[in-house]
Amino acid sequence: MGPTGIKDQEGGTGESGGAGPDWTGLPSGLLRLRRLLLVLWMVPIAVGVAVLLTIVAGAPWAAFALLPLAVLAWGWPMLGRNWRSWRYAERADDLLISRGVLWREETIVPYGRMQLVEVTSGPLERKFGLASLQLHTAAAATDATIPGLVPAEAERLRDRLTELGEARSAGL
Repeated sequence: MGPTGIKDQEGGTGESGGAGPDWTGLPSGLLRLRRLLLVLWMVPIAVGVAVLLTIVAGAPWAAFALLPLAVLAWGWPMLGRNWRSWRYAERADDLLISRGVLWREETIVPYGRMQLVEVTSGPLERKFGLASLQLHTAAAATDATIPGLVPAEAERLRDRLTELGEARSAGL
């Protein structure tokens, strides 16, 4: 369990303390993937801007190539803060998903309202051993996604949520 009282999906266990829900955080592979994408975008942009401005406007203007590197330096810790803000909790009647640093957003999806639960994994997610879980309900505004789960956890959640959804919608 991390210092925030949230158990890590990659093997940490324990209670979050208090009477609140037992929150589970996302695995660190998602953070590594997002930071890699940030570097893969910002470094080539910085090099391209430096080369282009050196050719077109002269060497002093190439200093503007530092702007994408500044975005990289700012984005690195911001991605960490955003990653730490994502968490989810399974309760008796619903699933809670919480995220956001400045603007906290908490989504509550009742099991009986779920119509479709799907696990997706793009090429980069598969390379990093990740999958996303998407929950669909009758109201499009209440659809929810949990990104960057370990595939086994995503499949476990899919099966559990589907089972609970069928039981709740059948009135059992």
